[in-house]
Amino acid sequence: MKLSERIGRLKTSPVRKLIPYGEEAVKKGKKIIHLNIGQPDIETPRVFFDAIANYQEKVLSYAHSAGLVELRKGIQGYYQRRDMSYALDDILITAGGSEAFLFIFMSLFDELDEILIPDPYYANYNSYFSTLNIIPRVIHTHAEDGYHLPSLEEMEKSITPKTKAIMFSNPSNPTGVVYAKEELDRFAQLAKKHNLFIISDEVYREFTYGENKAISFGTYKDLDENVIIIDSISKRYSACGARVGCIISKNKDFMAAIYKQCQARLAMPTLDMIGATQLYALPDSLLEEFRVQYEKRRNTLYTELQKIPDIVVSEPEGAFYVFVKLPITNAEEFVIWLLTEFDIDGETVMFAPGEGFYANPELGKDKIRICYALEEKVLKKAMHIFKEGLAKYLSLKNI
Repeated sequence: MKLSERIGRLKTSPVRKLIPYGEEAVKKGKKIIHLNIGQPDIETPRVFFDAIANYQEKVLSYAHSAGLVELRKGIQGYYQRRDMSYALDDILITAGGSEAFLFIFMSLFDELDEILIPDPYYANYNSYFSTLNIIPRVIHTHAEDGYHLPSLEEMEKSITPKTKAIMFSNPSNPTGVVYAKEELDRFAQLAKKHNLFIISDEVYREFTYGENKAISFGTYKDLDENVIIIDSISKRYSACGARVGCIISKNKDFMAAIYKQCQARLAMPTLDMIGATQLYALPDSLLEEFRVQYEKRRNTLYTELQKIPDIVVSEPEGAFYVFVKLPITNAEEFVIWLLTEFDIDGETVMFAPGEGFYANPELGKDKIRICYALEEKVLKKAMHIFKEGLAKYLSLKNI
């Protein structure tokens, strides 16, 4: 018996593919500091759990395929406070951002259609690109430029008659870049000129630092028919395990296509949506508290990274990731070596190798993504292990 060609094209997540090495290291008594995955350690607000504990219905029934009205009203209010007005029909609830990606790609792209995207980009996009046979047309960005966008003319070179949409995350996973207004304007100009959808992944919107601010594409009123926003409670409220996200768009035909898929998967989990509804009822001041904590962690991590010779790193502007260029040819081998061969007092550190964040893996072989969603003292220890480990690895390889 033979499996589908589609599933054969599905790539392993670079964030999770090295987990077996980590599990083996733990069996041997090592403690691992996980900077490979975007899992915050900030406590999920208690109201989420309380709402579920207080659920008194005698039957746990299907929810509406579009998502609980109360939850969509909560999301609607969140955007209204940010001067963006959406009707309830403009908001559909998904199983985290991941299901949102799948539904969007299924709605917009036929096989061999193309999507314009700056690289490096969130690795799980590749899972859907390969499975659905969507061709990424990349806009190359570079560590030396802080992963900011090239000129409009350079970006336009990647557009072909098969290009259907522009996609990006802002702030960016994995680079931590926050696109300035003039950069977003370039996307807007391309969308208007070439009649493209804009798929804006905004799940890290609150987490920007210094003078940087993440501008939502929902504020571009002249692009209402083009813009699709992906959002989620996973990072904003430190509720990754709840798997509650949403798709937002004023394009009625597109949202009708998304709704058909919501109906096909029947419904989202009722209890998770009940908990998420209470998260959206929390004051925005809580999100500012979270942002301040992440900014302190960003500052700690960047200070420690600057002490490590021969790496290329820019100060992250948002989210809680930084993408680092190493003075080695194979970062994945280095990460595995840290897990299998190196420790300091029984502790080592785990990163995400960079190759999975590119359409062309060769471009990421000398890079790693570091997540700084953990508390400052843990980050300091991890960076000490990284510094010493890199020095030893380079000496062993005679680099």
